[in-house]
Amino acid sequence: MRSGIVIGAGARIGSNCTIYQQVTIGGARRGDYQASHYPCIGDDVVLYAGAKLIGDIRIGDRVDVGANAVVRSDIPDDSIAVGLPARAIHRTAVGRVRILAEAV
Repeated sequence: MRSGIVIGAGARIGSNCTIYQQVTIGGARRGDYQASHYPCIGDDVVLYAGAKLIGDIRIGDRVDVGANAVVRSDIPDDSIAVGLPARAIHRTAVGRVRILAEAV
């Protein structure tokens, strides 16, 4: 059985990241398909099963991307990204979860 992880050639992944099965970190077709159109993932990020990160986006440090989330826009540091399309749910300094008004 294969894990099914796909990582595009131009993707950048920070240190101490965890990537579970069926994750895709892929580029977006724009013009000449340069490496700058791939995701940049920060440090201490966890990508849960089936997550998709597509295009020229930045995933901040200490971010968790939920199972089957589809991320097509930037996610700030210290966040949890969930949904289709993914939205950021921010963590408080003490580790509790605070849901932003636009996320549900």
